[in-house]
Amino acid sequence: MAFLFNTTRNFSLYTIPAAWAIAFAPHAYAETQSKVFDNRSPRTYAQTLEKDQNHRQRGGTPFPNALFISNTLQTKARILRAEAAQTNCFENLALLATTVLAGNLAGLPAATLNTLSGGYLLSRVLYNFVYINNTSKGLASLRSVGFLAGIGQIFALFIKSANVLREKAANLL
Repeated sequence: MAFLFNTTRNFSLYTIPAAWAIAFAPHAYAETQSKVFDNRSPRTYAQTLEKDQNHRQRGGTPFPNALFISNTLQTKARILRAEAAQTNCFENLALLATTVLAGNLAGLPAATLNTLSGGYLLSRVLYNFVYINNTSKGLASLRSVGFLAGIGQIFALFIKSANVLREKAANLL
C-alpha cells in the first residue's frame, strides 16, 4: 500500500491517458441511459436528444416509441449534462498534456508533478459527477469550483515549469 503514496517516482505522464478516460466516462454513462445513441453518428447524439419530444414527466404516461430507458425529463437533462461534461473535459485535455510534458521537460520534482497532475484528475472526477447530477445553483457553483481547481493546478504546473525553464535558459547565456 505504501507504493500508492510514493512521491519519489514520477507518475505524471500516466495522468494524460487517465484524464482521457475520465473525459470519456460521462459519454459512456450517457450512452447507457437512452436508446437513441447511434455509433454510426455519435456526434449527433446530444442534438438528437435535444430534439426528442418522446419523454414524460415523473408519473406521466410514456409515449410508445420512447427513446429513454428511464423515460423522464430529468434523465434527458442528465444525459445532456453528461455530454457537455465530456466536451469540457476533452477541451481541457490538451492543456493538461502540454503542462505535464512541460513539467517533465523542466525536470520538476516528482512530488510536484504527481501532486498537481493527480489533483487535476481528482478535480475532473468531481467536476463530472457534479455536472451530471447538477439540479441547483449551489451544485452549479460547486461544479465551477471543481473546474477552477483543475485549471488552477494546470496553471500552477505550467508556471512552475516556465520558472525552471526560464532559469535554465538564463544560465545558458
